[in-house]
Amino acid sequence: MDKFMAMEAFVRVVESGTFTKAADALGLPKTAVTRLIQQLESHLRVKLLHRTTRRVTVTPEGMSYYPQALRLLGEVRELESTLSQSKRGPRGRLRVESSGTLSRLLLVPSLPSFYARYPQIHIELGVSDRVVDLLSDNVDCAIRGGGIKDESLVARHLVDLTYGLCASPAYVERHGWPRHPQELAGPTHAVVSYFSSPSGKESPFVLLRDGERLEVHGRSLLTLNETNAYLAAGLSGLGVMFAPRFVLEPYIAKGELVRVLEGWRPEPRPLFLVYPPARQQAAGLRVFIEWVTELFASRPDL
Repeated sequence: MDKFMAMEAFVRVVESGTFTKAADALGLPKTAVTRLIQQLESHLRVKLLHRTTRRVTVTPEGMSYYPQALRLLGEVRELESTLSQSKRGPRGRLRVESSGTLSRLLLVPSLPSFYARYPQIHIELGVSDRVVDLLSDNVDCAIRGGGIKDESLVARHLVDLTYGLCASPAYVERHGWPRHPQELAGPTHAVVSYFSSPSGKESPFVLLRDGERLEVHGRSLLTLNETNAYLAAGLSGLGVMFAPRFVLEPYIAKGELVRVLEGWRPEPRPLFLVYPPARQQAAGLRVFIEWVTELFASRPDL
């Protein structure tokens, strides 16, 4: 039995919740993962997992064994990484999740500078506004906005994004200029609304002016849950929208969007890089964290 591979298989099953996902993550047949777990349990003389046709649960012994196995595997990876980096530099696969507009306008255009430093790291970039389960989906890290509710993740603060309020010239021509945020909830005006995929709740416009904080639930004709589609709706004149300043500025410069309610400003939103604690020892993730932190620190326009 390859003891380290068996431990790796066990950790992957616990994190993903299924033998199938663990096998996919390890690049092994499902039967091989099953055999490794059986050999590990036989070697330890304890039952680590309860398996049925529908689900996998961790036994009390497995719960005790898991953090120790995780720590040991992390130390082995760290040792291997330290030795290999001295000769070849970080290498391997890195799975990252990010939103559509952030990926399109900032992350992807900046990646040549990352590959100039680390040409042997292969990034798999998942682009969506969906909040993925990093462990079960085998994701190394994700860039997320707003409050981080999952306390099992490490959250590295990157920046507080500044937002703006805009509409298309065609919208203003049809509906006029809103004079106060509360008009966005009335019959004359409309907003482009954004809803969270996990909760299904629409996000209100939270606006600030001279110490006053106002939360507005605008009248919407269209509600979306993806940032690129949200931007397209605003550009099409379907309502007043709010978005990060770095997203809006190019369209304002070209006259495709105009600022509205200029005395008011949307509440800034924090942006975080989040990752499971066990992954932070991986060399590829460490250098990506450093690079992303530098990238956002170098962008005062955010």
